[in-house]
Amino acid sequence: MFGLAGGARQRLRGGHVVLDTGRQTGSPIDDLVPAARRIGKAIEAVIEGKRDAIQLTLTVLLAEGHLLIEDVPGVGKTMLAKALARAIDGTVRRVQFTPDLLPSDITGVSAYNQERRDFEFKPGPVFANIVLGDEINRASPKTQSALLEAMEERQVTVDGTTYSLQEPFMVIATQNPVEMEGTYPLPEAQRDRFTARISLGYPLPAAEREMLDTHGGASPLDQLRPVARASDVQELVVAVRRVLVSDQVKDYIISLANATRTSPELRLGASPRAALHLLRASRAWAALDGRDYVIPDDVQRLARPVLAHRLLPTAEAIVERHLPEHVVDRIVAQLPLPRR
Repeated sequence: MFGLAGGARQRLRGGHVVLDTGRQTGSPIDDLVPAARRIGKAIEAVIEGKRDAIQLTLTVLLAEGHLLIEDVPGVGKTMLAKALARAIDGTVRRVQFTPDLLPSDITGVSAYNQERRDFEFKPGPVFANIVLGDEINRASPKTQSALLEAMEERQVTVDGTTYSLQEPFMVIATQNPVEMEGTYPLPEAQRDRFTARISLGYPLPAAEREMLDTHGGASPLDQLRPVARASDVQELVVAVRRVLVSDQVKDYIISLANATRTSPELRLGASPRAALHLLRASRAWAALDGRDYVIPDDVQRLARPVLAHRLLPTAEAIVERHLPEHVVDRIVAQLPLPRR
């Protein structure tokens, strides 16, 4: 799942040779990969046959981002979030989004204390390491917007007072496809704050058979024991920040973002925040591969899950069924890779 990089090697892509230099010995990445592998295996014990989704989830966690899981009901969206929270032994709070949910139900509220004769702040479920927003698109846009400040600035302001959130802090939101009954589309500002969007999809027959064997009697989530602490995850996050990104790779990320902004099939391209999220996610992806440097392959692999959900297609593209995912794939295929 998390392969270790070897010495120097060459990759040939689009006529360009990209040289990968070996990682330094004794770097913080040496401790990161085994810890991440333990977390990944713990989640795999609950979610069978979804290694790519699990690795992307860990990538977003180490990139200090937030994850949007969009898929039909019953494929394990909520189970994935619960398994991650239990594996890292962090505080976890779940918010079941419904049409009558209020913003104060998420952030908290100031209530009058009769004994103290003063207003006292009652923290909401957003004050946790892992916040699971279940079926987030069943709440009104006003309630969905209550997460904007928390996701971007990792703080909550109530009645003029600002409260800092715990570290690490990650929002994992699940949503059903927009075409389903009783759903609201997420606001553009909300989607832009999610680092990546993934879909689990239906399991392969062998994985589904194993699920019937293991989940038929009892849930494997009950047997899942923590393999890391929240403080350990925060140390891994700090290590990921030190992963090297060359100027050529940064220019490549900017070129990808600019290509979405000028595409005739899109009326809203990637924001500067999207480019920043792609940079952070590429660092985490490289670290999980055992490298302390980012290569263009990392950026290409993450372009679709990081960028596609932020893009808005034109009316003509919608009629012709040109999804933003397909536009991103074409841009990645056509954009020349940076030379060393």
